[in-house]
Amino acid sequence: MTEQSVAEYRIEDLAHHSGATVRTIRAYQDRGLLPRPERRGRANVYTDAHLSRLRQIADLLERGYTLASIKELLEAWDAGRGLGGVLGLVAEVDGPWTDERAGRITRAELDARFGGEPDEVAVRDAIELGVLERVPGTDDEFLVPSPQELAVAAELHAAGVPLSAISGHLRELRGHVEHIAARFLEFTTEHVFARYLGPQPPTDAEAAEAASLVRRLRPLAQQSVDAELARAMRLFATQHLRRHLSEGPAAESSDEPQFVAIPADTMQAVSRLVGPEHVSAFVAAAAEREVHTRTLDALTSSSGNIPTVAQKGSIT
Repeated sequence: MTEQSVAEYRIEDLAHHSGATVRTIRAYQDRGLLPRPERRGRANVYTDAHLSRLRQIADLLERGYTLASIKELLEAWDAGRGLGGVLGLVAEVDGPWTDERAGRITRAELDARFGGEPDEVAVRDAIELGVLERVPGTDDEFLVPSPQELAVAAELHAAGVPLSAISGHLRELRGHVEHIAARFLEFTTEHVFARYLGPQPPTDAEAAEAASLVRRLRPLAQQSVDAELARAMRLFATQHLRRHLSEGPAAESSDEPQFVAIPADTMQAVSRLVGPEHVSAFVAAAAEREVHTRTLDALTSSSGNIPTVAQKGSIT
């Protein structure tokens, strides 16, 4: 039985097979990321081990690792600690955070969905925001990462909202949502994942445990945001509708109670003072006391113009 031959590459061939440039390969060697080649006379000889290492580095770079952290991982690998668990954890984090499937739409379908009139500015905005992505090799078809998000935009436009306003609203909304996501990650990192973030890469067992936690916690961010958004919409939508109804033409002659907006800072101060469960009663009592005080003040100020009994007796 003959021994299988080992593939050998010149540096140019290695660059061709790996997709890296010759300059990048040499830089990786200088930084200790890639083993030195075997020297044969005046030629450097690389093997499949070098090709595999280059592909590992490329994969880790795509996952967001820095070259410094990649070097630590590869050193752990060379020392006998596997990368399987770490890469499994990375795959879990990089996986989809929604069950929604991406779709496709042609330019004609897109125009028809938004009123039938082509709008190049709106399309550019959608591409910039990632609502649409160009499909390589075609000018009239787009990838839609979130069909649900595109459907919301179409409904808003059909209701009369200009496309420029929709783009502006999405930019504002995205900033708030990214802040919420960052805070959730900071929170879970501090209280859940800190034990896996030591100076050394986690073991396979630790990485597998962390990946399991990611799977369990993955839906919690969306569930908590959904619940809080529903609560806030119920609260503010009701207040908003009542406020606008109270400002209508019939408001002046209506006997319905009037609703006013109280600054959030004031409400928070009241909540700290009397407790969240007593806020409504406190505000109502304070308003009622103010009304009574002003009524008494008005009566007091006008009493100087009303003759007393003694004064009446002295009138001749």
